Amino acid sequence: MIRVAIVDDHDLVRAGIRAILEQDPLFQVVGETGDGQDAIRLVTALRPDVVLMDVHLPGGLGGLDATEAIVKDCPGVKVIVLTQYENREYIRRALRIGARGYLLKSSAAPELLDAIKTVHAGQRYLHPSVADELVDLVTAGRSIEDSEDDYDRLTTREKQVFKLLAEGKTSRDISKYLTISLKTAMTHRTNIMEKLNMHTRSELIRYAVRKAVISVDGT
Repeated sequence: MIRVAIVDDHDLVRAGIRAILEQDPLFQVVGETGDGQDAIRLVTALRPDVVLMDVHLPGGLGGLDATEAIVKDCPGVKVIVLTQYENREYIRRALRIGARGYLLKSSAAPELLDAIKTVHAGQRYLHPSVADELVDLVTAGRSIEDSEDDYDRLTTREKQVFKLLAEGKTSRDISKYLTISLKTAMTHRTNIMEKLNMHTRSELIRYAVRKAVISVDGT
């Protein structure tokens, strides 16, 4: 039996995925959540075999940052990014941080099941259009592993603050949300802007969209 956890901020999407999986006795849904930080806690506690992870999640931690933390802290757990986005930057970053699969939500149910079984068996699974993007990157001579940039220099807490800033939160909002002092929130903001060599919020937002931290509509 393959134990699966579902991470998506839409209740109907989670219910739909659960319904698909529960039709096959090979799969067992052991947990679900719509929050990135809660996803880390859930995976740490339950240790599922495979996690289906959406890219854009509300709160202080997006899907790719949550994936990075899960891969680091729970190396036996395999993550499949399940998203509507075919953005090359998303694909590159997802694979670089250790996701074992990248699947589009437009995929048919049999493809979802096949992806889970493939990843559980220790192989990678990429949606065909995603595979084409990866071939283009390799053909262009770009290495996924060597593509580290300034964003990777941010600490986990700074990445949380960065996401909240990109979503339009003020330093005071952030201090309340993360239960830290206003001074600490402001210090994090200053450090983030310096590390990323940015001076305005609009720069930060554009960068956040490109790095798959928030979507084009700011969610």
